[in-house]
Parts: sequence; structure tokens; C-alpha cells
Amino acid sequence: MTIADVANHLGVTKSTVSRALNGYTDISDSTRLRISRAAERLGYRPLSHAQAIRTGRVRSLGLVLQVDNEDSARPFLADFIAGVTQAASAENWTVTIATSETERGVQETLSRLVDEHKADGFILPRTRSRDKRVEALRAQNIPFIMFGRTEDPTGCSWYDIKGEDAMRAATARLASQGHKRIAHVPGGSEYTYSKLRIGGYRDGLAAAGLSIDPALITAPAITHDGGEAATRSLLMMAEPPTAITFAVDRAALGAYRVAQDLGLHIGSDFSVIAYDGIPEGAYANPALTTFAVNSRQAGDRLASLLIKRIRGAAPEELRELAPATLVERGSDGPPRLTPAELAQCLKDIQKREVQWEEPT
Repeated sequence: MTIADVANHLGVTKSTVSRALNGYTDISDSTRLRISRAAERLGYRPLSHAQAIRTGRVRSLGLVLQVDNEDSARPFLADFIAGVTQAASAENWTVTIATSETERGVQETLSRLVDEHKADGFILPRTRSRDKRVEALRAQNIPFIMFGRTEDPTGCSWYDIKGEDAMRAATARLASQGHKRIAHVPGGSEYTYSKLRIGGYRDGLAAAGLSIDPALITAPAITHDGGEAATRSLLMMAEPPTAITFAVDRAALGAYRVAQDLGLHIGSDFSVIAYDGIPEGAYANPALTTFAVNSRQAGDRLASLLIKRIRGAAPEELRELAPATLVERGSDGPPRLTPAELAQCLKDIQKREVQWEEPT
């Protein structure tokens, strides 16, 4: 099967088929899709090396993942990659995936893939406020799209979830249930999402007419251990919060350890709402109320937008935001105790523990 056979079958010129299959912008999306589907149906496969020489493209998307921390192998990853590869395959593109254990290693791997012409553009997950990957690719005029946002949007495309809206809604939900002292445990301070979600939390307090107490925003936490430490520090306050929002589910699950140790009941003694929608949250007791992300859809959109960017679309035209979805479960509800009553309850628990430990 040759390109001439495809052209004759569709009643178009060889040039039109060639330009459609190579992503030229003067060919409409509908024509390009019709031709690519016909080529696939007829069994036409262009020689990849010849195509790369002719167009300067290898028709491959790059994805370099950092796997040095506890949450790097998050459950969303399989769905995310499935979405990326499915969208790429629909356009007859491939995906080159690599990993590194350090931020520097990610930079070096990106540079190597660029130098070796292994990818035409890159998907950048977990973007930082100041992201060296963005700075390097932007300086080299290499197409990229971010799963997230960054401090300097110049020349940037992105697909992101409106985590700030989720935290605003979480705070408003807790306020509507009667909570007056609502805390927030942010994610990693270097990530853009963390600042956005803190902003959403503050906006939610303001909308509910509640004052903002800086002491109720803890140190960042993205792991079970970090979430446990943050929860303990909040509950040990003279006037503890009766509800806590977490920027990430994994940290929120650390609060369950604290509740178990202290004999408290999440959902009544204090409430928890988080963000991510990881499977573990559904098996917590009580199950975790969270704002879930459609990771497969995110991967699909990122791949589709990156291909458009590689084909010449302006980065400013490729910026999409999508909502997270509230998953209502049992970890939040009206407060059973006031902050003062919760503080007294915790003092009583500590007193009993001391008495239990004293020798008879």
C-alpha cells in the first residue's frame, strides 16, 4: 500500500495525503482525521525514518517521570499513562517514557531525548512554581505542555485541574456543616498546586465569613507521616480545629493514625476533606471524602494538546482547566464538639494515658 493508493482511494492528491499525515496546519482537522483513518484502514504505514528526515519529526511524545519520593508511584499513574498513549495512538504517534530518581536526572534525561531526537515534545507533570524543565525547553524552543501551571506562563501550554476551586468548595462545605475552626495542610511548597489550593482555602474561609488564622495552615505534607505530624500539631493547639482540609489524600490518611491513637472518630470528633481521589481513600474507616481527578482524561487531553502544539498551534491557545469531582463519603460532617470541648477531650485523653503509665 502506497501513498498514491490512499490518495486514489479518497480522490485527493498525494500532496494532500502527505500533508495531512504529517500534521501540516493548512489541512483541516476533519480532513486530516478522514485521511489518517483511511490510511490505517487500508494498511498504509509510512517509513518512520524517511518521514523523520522529511519532516524533522519522529512522531513521538516524551514523558520523563521522577521516582525518588513516596508518592511518585501514585495509583493515578497507570490511568494517566493509558490516557496519554491512547490519545497518541489515535493520531498514529508513539510515547517515549523514561524515569529518573532526581530532579537533576530528569533534566539530563530530557536533554538526552532532545539531543537524540527521541521525542518531538514533552508532557511535564507536577510543575513547580519555578520549573527548570520549563525554562530549559522554552529556551530551546522545544514544544511542551504542563500538567499544572507555573509562575511565569510565557510560552506555556497546560492542562490542569482547578484544585483551588476544590479547596474553596471543601472549606465552604465544612463551614456550612457548622465548623468555625477549619485548618489546611498544604502540599509540597515548591509545587504550583500547593499555592493555588492554599488560595482556595483562604477564599473559602472569606466566603463563609470566617477569619483566617495563619496558625491553622501547617507545614507542607505529602506523605502519611507528614499528614500524621501535621494533624497532631493541629490537635495539640489550645483551640484546635474541628475540621481539616488536606491538599493531597496521602497526607490526609495520616490523620487516621492520629485518630486511632487518640480514640477519636473522624467525621464526628473532627472532619477531614482531601484532594486526589486515590483508591486507598475508599478503604479508610470512615471512607475519605475527597475531590477526585480523572487521570485518564488528563493524560488524553495533554497528549492531544501537545500534538497540536508540535504542529504549530500557539501555546496561548492550548490552555485548559477542568474541575475535580467531589466524592462524598464519611470523613466529614457536622461537628460533635466545639473547639474548646475538643481541646478538653484531648486533655482528658492525655491525663488518662499518663495515669495508665504511672507505676502503682
